[in-house]
Amino acid sequence: MDSPLTQVGLDQAAAVARRLAGRRVPPALPVPAEPPNEIVHSPLLRTAATATAIGEAIAASDPAGPPVPLRPDPGLLEIGQGDWEGLSGAVIGERYADILAAWRRRPWETVAPGGETLDEVAARVGPALMTVLSGLGDGRAAGTLDRSHVAGYGDAAPTHPWSIVVGHDGVFKIALLTLFGLPLDRFWMWSMDLCGLTVVEVRAGRAVLRAHNLTDHLALLHAAGSPEPTPASFRPEGAL
Repeated sequence: MDSPLTQVGLDQAAAVARRLAGRRVPPALPVPAEPPNEIVHSPLLRTAATATAIGEAIAASDPAGPPVPLRPDPGLLEIGQGDWEGLSGAVIGERYADILAAWRRRPWETVAPGGETLDEVAARVGPALMTVLSGLGDGRAAGTLDRSHVAGYGDAAPTHPWSIVVGHDGVFKIALLTLFGLPLDRFWMWSMDLCGLTVVEVRAGRAVLRAHNLTDHLALLHAAGSPEPTPASFRPEGAL
């Protein structure tokens, strides 16, 4: 469903926006110092608002630079969960206990009533990823694998182009499986916190996981005791 961000979500979006704007502040993120090519996002309200917050924070950190374009892509919409959408996890557990149990165990062959299968989601996420990667590679020489693949020895900041993708828990699980050529039965192998950061570098067509689910920028929110969303508030379907 197209739920807006709660106040907790707005706070999280502001925190991740500050982190990406201050990406070279120690501990530096493994991304270039230059602004990203674009911020690609799911068209839903909550992801569009998060993308806007990130774009505004990056612009404020570099007032002389050009604005980073925002681009909605329907291929990044969250997994459609059919009749489950709008219900709390507790209600789904009561009404659809058997299907929910199967979803948690075998998501590649289980679907919420009226929802999308993981195969259907992968069929739209793949082209969305290819559009992002094609934009990063346009006009550039092919990369090479004939270089050191070991990080941590005083590496200089990367200088290649990069983009930011703002999406959803379930879609990012599919995106990582796609990038690393893993089957859909590995769907639950990835943990995705709301407004966590994952960095994937593509070297000569090979995906390299540089960082996964970084959440240090959210620590102050947790310490301040931000309230949990109410049952009527959005909760990511993939986290059920």
